[in-house]
Amino acid sequence: MALTQGSFQEYDFNRMVVLFTMKNDEVNVACAISTDAMDQLEGSSRTPAAQREQQFLRFARPHRGTRGAEIQRCRTGGQPAGVILRAIDFARRLK
Repeated sequence: MALTQGSFQEYDFNRMVVLFTMKNDEVNVACAISTDAMDQLEGSSRTPAAQREQQFLRFARPHRGTRGAEIQRCRTGGQPAGVILRAIDFARRLK
């Protein structure tokens, strides 16, 4: 199943992830992406907590030919369906 853009939820400092939703038709799917994955995709390190939402939003926008659309290519798994993205999930794309 292909997912479409949902919304930013929050930055969870304790787990070092950004929580967000994606849409599977009209159903919200709980998702998370690690801050390490976002930093690696952006080529930065240790983005300040206050900038995590803006960093995530740069990746969530579907721009043709850029890494901004990477999140939209995810697939769901598990019961209930959900997605967590880590740096290793993007390793081949970063080389």
